[in-house]
Amino acid sequence: MNTNAKSKTKDFPKPEKFRRLIGPSFIILALGLGSGEVILWPYLASNYGLGLVWGAVLGITFQFFINTEIERYALVKGESVFVGINKFWRGAAYWFIFSTFIGFGLPGIIAASAKVASALFGWEEHRWLAVLFLVLIGVILSAGKTVYGLMEKLTKTIILIGVPFIFGLAVYLSSSSDWSALANGFVGRGEGFWFIAPGMALATFLAAFAYSGAGGNLNLTQSIYIREKGYGMGKYAQKIAGLFTQKEKHQKIKLAGYDFEHDEKNITNCLTWWRQINLEHLIVFWFVGLVSIVMLMLLAFVTTNGLSGTEQGISFILFEASVIGQSAMPAMGIAFLIVVVIMLFQTQLGVMDSTSRIMAENYAIKILAKSNNQTINLAKIYYVFLWLQISFGIILFLFNVSEPKTLLVLGAVINAFAMLVHVPLVAWLNHKYLPRFCRPGNARKIVMGLISLFLLCFFIFIMINQFFE
Repeated sequence: MNTNAKSKTKDFPKPEKFRRLIGPSFIILALGLGSGEVILWPYLASNYGLGLVWGAVLGITFQFFINTEIERYALVKGESVFVGINKFWRGAAYWFIFSTFIGFGLPGIIAASAKVASALFGWEEHRWLAVLFLVLIGVILSAGKTVYGLMEKLTKTIILIGVPFIFGLAVYLSSSSDWSALANGFVGRGEGFWFIAPGMALATFLAAFAYSGAGGNLNLTQSIYIREKGYGMGKYAQKIAGLFTQKEKHQKIKLAGYDFEHDEKNITNCLTWWRQINLEHLIVFWFVGLVSIVMLMLLAFVTTNGLSGTEQGISFILFEASVIGQSAMPAMGIAFLIVVVIMLFQTQLGVMDSTSRIMAENYAIKILAKSNNQTINLAKIYYVFLWLQISFGIILFLFNVSEPKTLLVLGAVINAFAMLVHVPLVAWLNHKYLPRFCRPGNARKIVMGLISLFLLCFFIFIMINQFFE
């Protein structure tokens, strides 16, 4: 079906109980655990102290507003923001496919998982384990009944186990002076600096800032996830089935959503949904995400700040495990490494799922636009992009491009630029194409404008710093 075809009218669904809404925010939160939370912010805390906590707070707060504006469109229209943006920018699909593959095709997260796992087993080479992990991810994502259901179960389980474990370790090992340094970090006060630490690589800071949550085009996947979860008008949307559970070779695909009559009942349901998804995202994504980042920064600071060698790649994680084992018991150090490996692995799993969804949907948008009667199997396209990414990662590892921190920082800087593109696009989409009663208010518009301006200035500053100094 043509994505621009006129939609039929349906009633806006009644709001669900709050506990049934929880799910999509766990997935988007998990997408950041293996990049910003587990590696980049702790790396900065290890090497420069806790005076940078303010950046993590601002970064995840920015992403709360970015994500909820993305959710707003999908909630009201029952379609992804990619379908919406394609209405006023015909080249958008090509941009999203290109920028997503370039930004997230670099397998830094799984390289980090493999490197930590290799150290755990005493292996010097981590590339081959990284290759195995990539193949395993492909098998896992191909085997679920529905991909969304599988992702929600995995991320909930890992976050609900991993975050309390990290929190407990940080509390047990820290002292009152550590907590004082943490409190100062919230207002940007570090040891001998305010806001920006002397000698710190600004590209690394921008990478951590961009990954305070998901980052890059991954934020846009929230519109797909809440559609598949059935938020609002997403109740009427289709879901991506597992590769091995599909009964039909081709499916009639309708990417466009449905309209609804703007009567009192539907408007009330819509606005109630909007309040509920904001609360869900505030609790799960912003609060749990912030606690995760802060506790991981505190743990890295307590265990490794001031030690030599922590500036090299992700070696600070191994130092952390060693100190944890000495301060508590050896088994706790090993348990910490296991938790890190699992969290990094599930993050790469989530990234592969999200990026494959983004590219598959944008490819389908261009194909379906050519014919009103076109049939296409969206799930099969999803798996083509999934295994293309896996193959690309394997090729990089075979050519010995495998240093986790280098891959992560490069990918994050690319994704920061991608955010510069999609934040104003979503803001314009919600202002232009949503009914007046559910458009963002002036306060939200100002916030989105400030986020765009901040990212633009920061990115320009990084480029000047990199090329002219």
